[in-house]
Amino acid sequence: MPATRFDIRLQRPLAGGAAFGAVGPYEELKGTLRFSIDPKNGANERIADVALAPRDHAGRVEFESDVSILLPVDRRRCSGRVMLDVVNRGNTVAVPNFNRATRPNFVPGADPDPPVDPGDGFLMRRGFVVISCGWQIDLPEVPGLLGLRGPEALDANGNRITGRVYTQLQTPVTATHLLLSDRGHRPYPSGDLDERDAVLLVRDQPDGEATTIDRARWRFARAQGGAIVPDACYVWLEGGFEKGRLYQIAYTAIGAPVVGLGIAALRDAAAWLKHGTAREGNPASDVLRYVYAYGRSQTGRLLRTAVYNDLNVDEQGREALDGIIANVAGGLRGEFNQRFGQNSKDRPHMMDCVQPATDQDLHRRLLARGSKLKVFYTNSSAEYHRGDASLAHTNAEGTRDVASGPSARVYHFAGTEHGLGVWPPTWEKLAPADPSEPSENSQNLRNTIDYAPLLRACLVNLDRWVTEGVEPPPSGWSSRARRFRSRARAASARPPAIRARPSRNATARATTISSAFARPAGHSSRSATCSRKTSSSRWRSRRGPGTTGPPEATRLTLARRGASVHTASVRVAPA
Repeated sequence: MPATRFDIRLQRPLAGGAAFGAVGPYEELKGTLRFSIDPKNGANERIADVALAPRDHAGRVEFESDVSILLPVDRRRCSGRVMLDVVNRGNTVAVPNFNRATRPNFVPGADPDPPVDPGDGFLMRRGFVVISCGWQIDLPEVPGLLGLRGPEALDANGNRITGRVYTQLQTPVTATHLLLSDRGHRPYPSGDLDERDAVLLVRDQPDGEATTIDRARWRFARAQGGAIVPDACYVWLEGGFEKGRLYQIAYTAIGAPVVGLGIAALRDAAAWLKHGTAREGNPASDVLRYVYAYGRSQTGRLLRTAVYNDLNVDEQGREALDGIIANVAGGLRGEFNQRFGQNSKDRPHMMDCVQPATDQDLHRRLLARGSKLKVFYTNSSAEYHRGDASLAHTNAEGTRDVASGPSARVYHFAGTEHGLGVWPPTWEKLAPADPSEPSENSQNLRNTIDYAPLLRACLVNLDRWVTEGVEPPPSGWSSRARRFRSRARAASARPPAIRARPSRNATARATTISSAFARPAGHSSRSATCSRKTSSSRWRSRRGPGTTGPPEATRLTLARRGASVHTASVRVAPA
């Protein structure tokens, strides 16, 4: 068993010991889950550079993850089902998304162990055990984030590995120096502060013309106390970095952690809960049978990557995960299993090719060995506006539809944005995905449609598919054929008659709505700031400490206006 020990440092009741229906009260166990894997085992052969990692006396590679487990106090009341929460940049996502709960905002100096908000208890009332498992080896050093600690790969002589790294930097305010990473993550340090072949470019749009900045104008350094201090983790530019512009740097880095151990940690944590013994620290041994992984955005891409590499079989040849919901990942994968991979990087325009993206492409290895893994790929409309979500159900050229395979479903939550909608309407970002992100305002009000009911329906249908063999509703997305038919009907239809004058009631309602959502005095759209994301992605938001969404009547009204156009066949589970 690769998961060898669970060191508990915190045990406490969930929600003050409140009971969740017939399942009763829950508790949280928080600590460190320790792993030891055999790099020669076939289950690990596709983990990049694992063969180059230092080994213990038994020839195994050791690493450890931060873990939080929510489970019934009376283990006999577990339903046998586990939700593997694939944390996003160290933050939990499963309970906030399925339970409509808030998540803490971790910043330096904040409480690293704030109470867990169970929301409305959706997962708990169904007897789920929820394990949030750290997998990122490069998280910002902020207490409270769930991460992973593991080894670097070394060359044949035991030396640190060097290699070319490319990353993009953007700042919302003028800055003298920038960290060589995405959103405050641990950077790959430069291996040579005076490297002549290092290149720094600047442009105003992702596809705009790039200008090479003269090497004499910038250094691997940072400004401190009026001096320029050499630092392999920062880049300093004479005259400073301008806000909003895109800077792209390529340089030779040193030190290559085995990034793919993050996927191994998730896989082996799932296998540990299903098959581990009490001696190995399993807090619910002989109780749990099915594990479903949930990842959103970054970790949805991680799960797509794990599926593509078929890293779901443990060292004993057993399936670790039984089902997956990869939410709002679009048609992308990520740098989660490669040398010098950057876990946080998510910009599709930085790819040099179109990767295989349909479920049939991703599942080739699974199908070849007869895997029973079931996967739901869900996206909001935001991932289509970004430009890559359609690749999940078309060929790479975008010229024809591709049907879902026998072990997958693809759903479009039409009319929704990247994060769950919030109520009341706001143009402010509720919380950053990581503590280094600046505050962000959007020019228009953010989407208010809460698609949590659709996620719940997906989980219920996925569970029935896995445990009972009940086929879920067919995939639902806007196909090319459907769009062409709609355009043809629109072209042939007569336009509706236009009223000469709006009714008095309509005018009053419009005035009331306009006043209710008006910006406060002094707030101008010109003052809206963008995140470090590129200008092509400024529309995006992330779910932060949340709200429960609009009142039920409002949600239903909004849904009738288009939120469930392509999801009407997805059965919604009762709260």
